[in-house]
Amino acid sequence: MLNFLFKFVVYIKIFMIIERTKSEVIFRVPNNLDVALLQDLADLFEFKEVARKSKATQSQVDLLVKSIKKGRWKKTKEIVGL
Repeated sequence: MLNFLFKFVVYIKIFMIIERTKSEVIFRVPNNLDVALLQDLADLFEFKEVARKSKATQSQVDLLVKSIKKGRWKKTKEIVGL
């Protein structure tokens, strides 16, 4: 993810115009920009906003991550046949 962000930041420094109006912020980029890059950026913005509003403690987040990883590993073992 950091590699993507570095590439995107370098790219946007050259080609992106950011405009703030009274009601919104507008990002102007060339129409040939890879849509996947824009989706990654939109996902990052959404994640940051959700995280900013979260009232979860770090220990709650750690427990959630642990349970997700455990479930993912169990499913992977079943798929692979381990």
